[in-house]
Amino acid sequence: MVNVNIICVGKVKERYINMGIDEFTKRLSAYTSLKVIELKEDGNDKNRNQSMEKEAKQIIETISKNKGYSILMDIGGRKFSSEEMAEKIEQITVNGSSTINFIIGGSYGVTKEVRNFVDLRMSFSDLTFPHQLMRLILFEQVYRWFSILGNSKYHK
Repeated sequence: MVNVNIICVGKVKERYINMGIDEFTKRLSAYTSLKVIELKEDGNDKNRNQSMEKEAKQIIETISKNKGYSILMDIGGRKFSSEEMAEKIEQITVNGSSTINFIIGGSYGVTKEVRNFVDLRMSFSDLTFPHQLMRLILFEQVYRWFSILGNSKYHK
């Protein structure tokens, strides 16, 4: 079974988003072992670069502790269709990685160091999404990718 870690900066505060995440977490239990790792958001509006550096240190330390294939959610990253991403996950596991880390940075973004540290930078859209909502979207997509691989009727 593949281990999936969702590494994210900050906490989800909205109840409706947490309800959606809980639903997809339950659904994903049939396919994968899932762990959410929430990192402290610095949120220093006066010095965004300092905040990004502090968050970058946490992200890199967390990725290093949870060895596996790391995918950063990044607006400048590569775009995949759902089917292409399901194939990518299958390829990652066939190539020997039993852990996949998905990373969502803080509200100021991530440093170049984080971008260079990960295995893949991935974008869902050219649009900017609130980080809490992005987490729910990521959970739904991870479920979709695994349901494609499992030949489930979820993805039509």
